[in-house]
This record gives sequence, C-alpha cells and structure tokens, in this order.
Amino acid sequence: MHLLYRSPLLLRPPWRCGAGVAKRWSSSAAHDALRILFCGSDEFSIASLKALAQEHRQRPDLIKSIDVVCRLGKPVGRGLKKIREVPIKGAATELGLPIHEIDTFTGWTPPNGPIDLIIAVSFGLFVPPRLLRAATYGGLNVHPSLLPDFRGPAPLHHTLLAGRRYTGITLQTLHEKHFDHGVILDQTPPPGLEIPNPDTCTVQDLLAVVAPKGAEMLVQGIRNRLYVPPLKPAGWRAAAQGEGDLIHAAKITPADRHVDWRSWSSQTIRRRLRVLGPLWNTALTPGKSFKSDSPTFQSKRIILNDIEEVADRVPGSEAFALLPGVPFIRGPVPTHLPKGDKSLYVYSSDGKLLRLREVKVEGDQANNGFVAALKARMLSPRTVRIEDREFGLFYNPLS
Repeated sequence: MHLLYRSPLLLRPPWRCGAGVAKRWSSSAAHDALRILFCGSDEFSIASLKALAQEHRQRPDLIKSIDVVCRLGKPVGRGLKKIREVPIKGAATELGLPIHEIDTFTGWTPPNGPIDLIIAVSFGLFVPPRLLRAATYGGLNVHPSLLPDFRGPAPLHHTLLAGRRYTGITLQTLHEKHFDHGVILDQTPPPGLEIPNPDTCTVQDLLAVVAPKGAEMLVQGIRNRLYVPPLKPAGWRAAAQGEGDLIHAAKITPADRHVDWRSWSSQTIRRRLRVLGPLWNTALTPGKSFKSDSPTFQSKRIILNDIEEVADRVPGSEAFALLPGVPFIRGPVPTHLPKGDKSLYVYSSDGKLLRLREVKVEGDQANNGFVAALKARMLSPRTVRIEDREFGLFYNPLS
C-alpha cells in the first residue's frame, strides 16, 4: 500500500515576507499563473499596464488575468458639466480589461475573486494592509527614481527641479504603512539613466525615457518571480551617485509656481517655468476711484507665461538690480502702444535681467508684457530718470 506523502512546506505557518506581511505560500504556488490587480492613473502607469497586458497574451501560464483599478472621473469646465476621466481608464478599455472605479478602498474588495498580486503604479491612493494581506504575494510598485531619493508623488518634477543629470527606476514591494518604503527588489544600476538635455528637458521628455524602462523592469521582475518569498533586497544601488542629499518629491501645489523674487535666482525661475508651467505673482492695480483724492487699489494675480534671461544689459537699468521683483520698461511710459519693445523687465535675486515677454493679468487675456500692464493700468504715468535714461515703473513690485 502506498501512502501519500505531504511535504512539511505545506504544513508550516504562514510565511512572513520582507514587509512584515503574513502570506500563505507554498513551493507549488510559485508556478501558478498570477491574478493581478493593477492600480494606476497616468501615462507612466499606462506603459506598465500595456506591457503586462502583452505579457498576459503571450504568457497565459505566467499571468492569468488583469483587473484594473482607477480613480473616478472628475467634473471639470464651466458648471462642472464635463467629466475628465483618468487616462488609464481609456487604455484599459482599449485592452479589454475589467475596470473598477473607486475613490476609496474603504469597504471595497476585488469583485472577481481572490488576487495573487497587487501592482500599484503612480496611483495616488494607499493600498490598505487588509488587501495586501489577502493577496497571495502582497503588492509591487514601480517608482521613477532611485529610491530612497525622491520618495513621494512627484519624482519627475522634483528630479528636474533639482537639476539632476541622472535618474532611474525602482521596483519595490508595497509597504503596509508608508508610500515608497517597501523592499527594493530591483533598481537601475549606478549612475542611472541619463536625462536627455537636462537643461531643457521637460516632464514629458523625461516621462518618455522612464515609462518604458519602468514597464520593462516590472515585466522582468514578474518573469523572475522577484515577488516570491524569501524576498531578496537589491539595496540602494545609487549610493555612489553622489548628487547631493536625498530629496522628498512632495506633491506639486500652486505655491511651487509662486515666484519669490527675493530668493529665487534666474536659473530657478526659468527652470520652474520649464518644469511646472506658467508662474505667478500678485500686484496692486488701481480701482475705479483711482482718480479721486483717495485712490483705491485691488490685488490681482499676474500669470507669467514667457520669461527669458537677457544677455545684453539695458543701459542704466542696473540700479533696479537692488530691487528684485520691480518690473520696468525701456523708456518713459507712452500714452499709446509702442511699436518697438513690448516687454516688461525685472531683475532676479542674483542680479540677472529677465524679460517678461507674455503676461496675463487676472480678468484679461494673455498679452505682451507691456501691453498687459498698460491695459490693467499697472504702470505709473511718471518715469524715473537714471543716467540720462528714462524708465517706466510699476506702482508696486510683484509679490
């Protein structure tokens, strides 16, 4: 008579993986096709989803199914009548994948049965521990930086704002308590991925570099079953990079585009314009009763769309270098629109002369810097004479 032998592996307590999550795992389960729950939002995550979908079609023995979780669309436009869908929803629809739209994980469980692996790429919502523990292998995350550098929701923006020349990709587990603190399973080796034209590179340019690399690392990690315990930490391979202290990639807010003329250098101003888009300030403009004995002023937001550093100095304008943030024009304030230079000029904190070529005053459309200021009655009718040259001034500096 033959007795059925049971391996002790199948009888031992739940395996505890690197993130401290108990897992039900056996050696035979390592070869089962994965049921994946993919959580994403933007173009970076779309690249990973498409790569997984292709792997699913080519290797059904490796990936059994993919369900997609995304955030609910947001109402936008006048009257909030239009719904702006999360970009990954369209990609998942084209791929024919099941889609689940949520704004919270509270009370939510995967409707199509148990999940083997949760993958969150540029998602924004924290995957709760109960879902990670319910998944056979917990979760994975693809992050576009060399962690622990640039932890946070905006690594691409902060990488460019810091003036870095290299970046990279990190494949990590999903941590139960913190974003970007999982076990690093794979990472771009030092010095990392070279950023193309770092002095002119935009977020979209950088995204075109890191998105396919992130998708490639994710698929390779699944092929190599890096998610199967015992986990093998890859460590931080960027330690020899030597590009300065670690930076937290905090969420980008309107305050990041608010120009601080007293501390921002010309390079900082132009770099933020390139990476974050139009910058802004506020300025006082005369109210309707400006011609009375007691003139009134109102604060308006000034949008700066086009800023460039001027190599050739405006003779006499160096006196304004001591007053960063005080715009002026060449020549006296005319009573009509000039035919020549229609720009405003201003000095940065490091004494560099900047030309404000396009400006938008709150309540009006974008225009040449001088034209926008003249229409908003922001220029003084008086002029300042320096070294036999006349300059028109703002009533108040940009703030």
